[in-house]
Amino acid sequence: MALSYRLAVVSDLHLGTGAARAEYLLDFLERVELDVLVLNGDLFDIWKMRSHRWHWPAVKTHLLQRIMGMAAHGTRVVYIPGNHDEFFRDYLGLSIGGVEVRREWECRLGDGRRALMLHGDEFDGVVRHSRLLKGLGNLGYELLMRLDRVNAWWRRHSGRGYWSLARAVKQQVPGAKSYIGKFEAAACHHARERGADVVICGHIHHPNLFTRNGVTYANSGDWVEHCTVLVERHDGQLELLRWAEDSARLLDAPPVAAGDIPVRRRAAP
Repeated sequence: MALSYRLAVVSDLHLGTGAARAEYLLDFLERVELDVLVLNGDLFDIWKMRSHRWHWPAVKTHLLQRIMGMAAHGTRVVYIPGNHDEFFRDYLGLSIGGVEVRREWECRLGDGRRALMLHGDEFDGVVRHSRLLKGLGNLGYELLMRLDRVNAWWRRHSGRGYWSLARAVKQQVPGAKSYIGKFEAAACHHARERGADVVICGHIHHPNLFTRNGVTYANSGDWVEHCTVLVERHDGQLELLRWAEDSARLLDAPPVAAGDIPVRRRAAP
């Protein structure tokens, strides 16, 4: 029996690079029924695709086919380009194969709350204002992701479960928590200015879900390090799923009615 949600938000897959865990996202999309799917930025990594050889195994084509198939069979699919696939911001307002291209998207959740979705690079001064600093920062990140691919290959061939070296290393980086906290505060401030009850971002590869001072902040994470998706149950409640870890629990459980899946909230940082 397929899992059923009103809404799912995924971001930061970075197709075109070897770091993209397309097989995990494809597995998720093949096991759910959705009213709305939001692709909240960096679906593609055009920065890397322009400067490096593409990494494009068949599973990535199958993933795109699945997304287009969902759009053709009744799921509303909204694509919000991010900074790594900003090329598609030239097509805002258009529909490509049934996929709506938007700069941001607003909707009402099932419980009546107003939700604002945007990629989040609007809040990152380094990305927005300094391409030199952005490039310097990417050098270390690219090396880390290459090491993570070696780690993933070894774990897969030795029969071990999913574990991200990149995630473990980044948790030890000085200043990371401060940066994340400032990003989250900026997103919540923007939501208040826009009159939104919920703000949903991606961009920083740090999944989180909390409510503070009347605003709910959600970050859908990524499919490079965390394999996370933000879902909305049919009663309007939000939940963060770590698909590589939670899929067995959800799929092996007895069939449940939509809205009966327990909500797991993350503590505020």
